[in-house]
Amino acid sequence: MTTVQLFSQFPCKTRVSSSSNSKSLSNSQILMPMSSITRRPALSTGGIAVSRADFRVRATDGEDKWGSETGKRGSALLLAEEAIESVEETERLKRSLADSLYGIDRGLNASSETRAEIGDLITQLESKNPTPAPTEALFLLNGKWILAYTSFVGLFPLLSRGIVPLIKVDEISQTIDSDNFTVQNSVRFAGPLATTSISTNAKFEIRSPKRVQIKFEQGVIGTPQLTDSIEIPEYFEVLGQKIDLNPIKGLLTSVQDTASSVARTISSQPPLKFSLPGDNAQSWLLTTYLDKDIRISRGDGGSVFVLIKEGSPLLNP
Repeated sequence: MTTVQLFSQFPCKTRVSSSSNSKSLSNSQILMPMSSITRRPALSTGGIAVSRADFRVRATDGEDKWGSETGKRGSALLLAEEAIESVEETERLKRSLADSLYGIDRGLNASSETRAEIGDLITQLESKNPTPAPTEALFLLNGKWILAYTSFVGLFPLLSRGIVPLIKVDEISQTIDSDNFTVQNSVRFAGPLATTSISTNAKFEIRSPKRVQIKFEQGVIGTPQLTDSIEIPEYFEVLGQKIDLNPIKGLLTSVQDTASSVARTISSQPPLKFSLPGDNAQSWLLTTYLDKDIRISRGDGGSVFVLIKEGSPLLNP
């Protein structure tokens, strides 16, 4: 009887059968991994029954893992690159906004075109807000914020220098104490002889991840800080004409001495405080953008406020 040897790419058994006896042979050579082996029905050829093996091949676990890890590293790298680009774009928008605020006196002198440009930059920054829940990041809210721009028309008469001659608004700020949940809004005025401030003290309550309710409790009129040393120039110009002050310099020196005496007297007085009762002393504030440099807020009347953190390089044009 003829012995039939079948060579396969996988382990298998070959059965040779006749009417008298049977013999099992195993001649195989392992050349690739197998995921499964099944037997097909025996085929009969000239009295010899051969059992075939059916097989399917798939990638090994090692290959799957290698491909998966490579894909993960590629995705992580792509995400990192996108994050860097987003941060760079946000910084560019912040600088563009700060530059557009230069010379417009917190919005008082802004043209309609400038207001539209500022509004567009604000909207773009709000869409990239890195702090979606500002009231859960009170450490960022904490500190003194300088008002750089507002669309609140109620402030424009205050900002206008024509109301009180020689007196201008030197600074408008908001100081937040997140430990005690207090807010102080302050307006500092400056004149040729003195500086003073008017402020309000308030408490705030967190109402949502972006919104706080503010209740004003007290107003404070600061003690004027008079300039105790007035520099008297030798002359000044009016419509191109020089006016010599030397003939009246003695009189001006006497006025200077009097001002110094008054300054020492007034500056020693305590500030004037008054209560702010009633429902009208309440408002809410929605923070739509917040990071270590800029805070954008919207008031209950729809007005927008852009504030820059004290000490931020964005305050320097």
